[in-house]
Amino acid sequence: MTKLRVRYLEDLRLRNYSTKTQKIYCDCVSHFARFFKQSPEVLGPEHIREYQLYLINEKKSSWSYFNQTICALRFLYRETLGRDWVVNHLPFPRKQKKLPVVLSKDEVSQLLGAVGDPKYKAVLSMIYATGLRVSEAAHLQVAGLDSHRMLIRVREAKGNKDRYVVLSPALLEMLREYWKKYRPTLWLFPGATPDKPILADSLESDTSDFWRTDIFARRWLAAGSF
Repeated sequence: MTKLRVRYLEDLRLRNYSTKTQKIYCDCVSHFARFFKQSPEVLGPEHIREYQLYLINEKKSSWSYFNQTICALRFLYRETLGRDWVVNHLPFPRKQKKLPVVLSKDEVSQLLGAVGDPKYKAVLSMIYATGLRVSEAAHLQVAGLDSHRMLIRVREAKGNKDRYVVLSPALLEMLREYWKKYRPTLWLFPGATPDKPILADSLESDTSDFWRTDIFARRWLAAGSF
């Protein structure tokens, strides 16, 4: 690991960026450096502009990836290298606005009914009913369910901020049936060992065949529910 990468990671941690964001930003900067086969320390605005055009014209990157790359480079040059003059040359693209695809109740029922594992079905139902991110749902705690106020506490959500989401009666009933079967104690959706939550990456990979083959799942993902 280079000294610059170590310093970059330290700066991200000092500003309380999540572990996932740290990895994404480091990967973005690493790809930028490998593209020119040089350290970012010796690269300037024209190199950044060339890389931006590469992402758009050749790599056909999504707006999300392009935006992550810009954020990663902004942080690198502004915070770690102290070069504000470079930051001024990092424009953000305009995000396309599209209306989401709204599934009918029957389609949602077919989608969730196609999930065989009760735990995965519970996680996906939670995500659909609350709009939580996969990582947020994976890290829910049993103690975070408040059936009296009908709220769910989401700890260290995006930006490392806690927040609450509404717990519907139907979701509560489903979670009670799930709890009777698995009896989780700390984490609502435990992983391979009860003292650790299910991994978000594991959840996505274990259900990958389902996402590829089910037409309703593809429409759901296109709608931005995840």
